[in-house]
Amino acid sequence: MALGFGARLNITITPSDVGKRVTTRRRVPEGFRDAVGELEFWRDGVLGVRKRDGTLVEIGEETLAAAKVVQEPRPPRA
Repeated sequence: MALGFGARLNITITPSDVGKRVTTRRRVPEGFRDAVGELEFWRDGVLGVRKRDGTLVEIGEETLAAAKVVQEPRPPRA
């Protein structure tokens, strides 16, 4: 008996989530790329995600495979 695992990919963000922390997965020729950060803008079919290192990732809406709002990371314990 072979076990199979599958992931359900959902896009649950909307333009109203601008300003929130999101995680995204998009299709690229090599497979998939992920970006996690603040959703800075969503206009004309392009999303802008500002990563922690300051890099702005521009993502074409049509390439999104999955995306959701994520909670802010918890501060480290003292």
